[in-house]
Amino acid sequence: MTDFVRPQVRALSGYVPGEQPHDDGYIKLNTNENPYPPSPRVFEAIQAALTGEKLRKYPDPLGTAFRETAAKVFNVPPEAVLIGNGSDDALTILTRTLVPEGGLVVFPTPSYLLYRTLAEVQGARWQTIPFDAHWQLDPANVPENASVTFVANPNSPSGTLVNRDVLAAWPGPLVVDEAYADFADENCLHLLKQRRDVIITRSLSKSYSLAGIRFGFALADPDLIRHLVKVKDSYNCDVLSLAAAVAALEDQEYMRSTVARIRATRRRLSEALQRLGFEVTESQANFVWARHAQPVRRLYEELRQRRILVRYMDYPGYGDGLRITVGTDAEIDRLLDELQSLL
Repeated sequence: MTDFVRPQVRALSGYVPGEQPHDDGYIKLNTNENPYPPSPRVFEAIQAALTGEKLRKYPDPLGTAFRETAAKVFNVPPEAVLIGNGSDDALTILTRTLVPEGGLVVFPTPSYLLYRTLAEVQGARWQTIPFDAHWQLDPANVPENASVTFVANPNSPSGTLVNRDVLAAWPGPLVVDEAYADFADENCLHLLKQRRDVIITRSLSKSYSLAGIRFGFALADPDLIRHLVKVKDSYNCDVLSLAAAVAALEDQEYMRSTVARIRATRRRLSEALQRLGFEVTESQANFVWARHAQPVRRLYEELRQRRILVRYMDYPGYGDGLRITVGTDAEIDRLLDELQSLL
């Protein structure tokens, strides 16, 4: 009997990540990983980090080299950068810093389910705000006493963007979760120069092909970053992840070329799915959200039997659908062939 566990934790259902199979025989289109390898510079940086004294010693707790690189790429001061063990770590640090026990966390629905988990672990209340028919949000729906609002932009599972003017007028504090921003036509980095209560979080798991490294970061007002540093684990990013992150961020040309390939395949996938009768939301991410008149759960299960993994999601009031990661052209061709036979 674990009655000594906090009641909030005992009551948690917990965030459930996408399936990670234990063998390589699957086409994996369920967790929005990049189908292409990271920059060659990443492998060189990791190899260099494995030599000498680097593994014997603690890593730089602030990730100074990464902060300086990010400052150049995103045109912010180095002091405006917080490193994280994935962007989920940054979201956790932000929740612990901004939300008091009993505070209120606000986020859209349907969206990233981790926001609710973070609120519940913190002992906070949470409230969702709805998307309209065009996947837009109304700031008037945000309660005045919100401790923080999380907005994934682009959103998951829809892949859509909230209008930047809407977010510019959003009552703060506001966290714009831009895990998929590199695949989109625009982002919200400009808000950092306009408001001190806006925080941008980014991930290297998607556009930089580093999901296995676990590295993310937040960009915010330097004064807020100083408080966030107090809350984070002292050494939350290891030597190898820091080396890989710096190398990946330095190679913007490689990242942009990979993103261009994914965007082209995304367009082809969306058009093909529509020809198969799917309703496909126009995506700004590295995945598409597809619904169908036929039961999509059956399609999900049949695809899994054929060793193709996609993500089945069901949101009360919004229906269910398949969130399909944009894989290589060969992977997408196989998916489309199987769907055509199933339909």
